[in-house]
Amino acid sequence: MSAFPDAVRNAWHMVALSRDIGAASIRQVYVCGTPVVLWGTPDGPAALIDRCPHRNYPLSEGRVIDGAIECGYHGWRFDGAGRCVAVPGCVLDGPDKKLDAQPVRLAERHGAIFVALSDDAPAEPPLPPDFGNPDLDHFWWQQGTWRGRAYDAIENVMDPFHTNHLHHGFIRRRDKRLPVDLVVTTHADGIDMAIAQTQPDLGLMSRFLEKDRERSITRYYPPTTVQARWEGTEKLTLCVTAIFTPATEGTFTPFARFSTPKGLAPGWLKQAAIRLFLRPVVAQDRRALAKQYAVMEAFGNPQFVSGPGDILGGRLHRLWKGERLEPGQDETVRGEL
Repeated sequence: MSAFPDAVRNAWHMVALSRDIGAASIRQVYVCGTPVVLWGTPDGPAALIDRCPHRNYPLSEGRVIDGAIECGYHGWRFDGAGRCVAVPGCVLDGPDKKLDAQPVRLAERHGAIFVALSDDAPAEPPLPPDFGNPDLDHFWWQQGTWRGRAYDAIENVMDPFHTNHLHHGFIRRRDKRLPVDLVVTTHADGIDMAIAQTQPDLGLMSRFLEKDRERSITRYYPPTTVQARWEGTEKLTLCVTAIFTPATEGTFTPFARFSTPKGLAPGWLKQAAIRLFLRPVVAQDRRALAKQYAVMEAFGNPQFVSGPGDILGGRLHRLWKGERLEPGQDETVRGEL
């Protein structure tokens, strides 16, 4: 039985950056516990379930020949649609579906490769606002597969209260908190938290990268995408779209797309600055999620207690499971971050 809700298994999932799947390259990825092989063809990337139908050998251990992937065991070859196009030493008498590998739906958008394991997934991968906005500078940042659950990573990003402690000095400070107003808005197919404040955060990132800030909005787009937007007095200052692809029950692959307004600073300089200040923050989150999962493994299952700062309640998990919520807006919560 799958460890993931149908809403997660039947969704589109980002699995790689386009630049990492070049001509004749092969990569194995995991999506909801299922191994998938990606490879480059003259027509673009292709994907199959990573299993040769002949003797269950991983196709990712093979090579690419004339755009087809060749199994490393007996040399059977498959095209991007999964059709068996060659059996070395034998003659194929036309198409034979029982010889075919299992195809995987694939879409390439804005430098990202998405796959869908199910025909129940939408016709296109749903993308959040400004994902491909040509008026913004964009760059991708991917750091391999992490230990932990994709859902807990999503909850981590949606939770502002951990940033004062876990990321002390980088994002916020635990010894110098600022008054904020938090407003949660529930949508039928998502949820967001807006944080209004009179001055930027006191961490190094805000002090060096933000001139002003009036509010930030972080929205969850089920099942695996979170977008955070920081807004100044006049315009957007930074947009971060994070995608948490569940690899296995205890691992996930995060992808982050950073979008900033075009201006005097070149894109490469902004990218270098963001990477410089965020690198330790990302490392802290990676360690925390791995340690959290280790404790859950030791005790057999998650045992969470909600406190006054957990203002999203159980709505995040309900959306993860594919439920739709009653739209509305909560009363403003006064807090300190």
